[in-house]
Amino acid sequence: MVELDHQFTTDKDVDHSWATVLDLEKLVPCVEGGSVIEKTGPESVKAEIKVKMGAMSMKFKGTVEVVEADPSEHRALLRVKSREQGGQGHANADVVFTLSDGGGNVHTAAQITGKAASMGEGMVSTVLDALIRDFTEKFAAV
Repeated sequence: MVELDHQFTTDKDVDHSWATVLDLEKLVPCVEGGSVIEKTGPESVKAEIKVKMGAMSMKFKGTVEVVEADPSEHRALLRVKSREQGGQGHANADVVFTLSDGGGNVHTAAQITGKAASMGEGMVSTVLDALIRDFTEKFAAV
């Protein structure tokens, strides 16, 4: 299990950021290599992400779902469940957004198995950290 926290700032107000978190068709493409395949419900999508880890390139497909949303606290829990295409691994994560005017925090708890995990926890943490840092920059600009 890899757990990471990322603070971010934005010039958007909290209501704009909150609406973006709940709009998965806008949110998922903020992840480098991420795209929505189809909307499966009001708070869920099928998605895929292409990730580069060192010399390896992998594609994961799965679901992203809003499992908790507290509008009064501007706190949302998103659950990501994905399988590596052509491999045995998976990448699952609970991502908690805590928003305020001018920014917020993203807490990620990820479980990675298969080829990606074989690269070692240090490599997984480094790649995940860079991915989330890039995500928060794109999210802040949406």
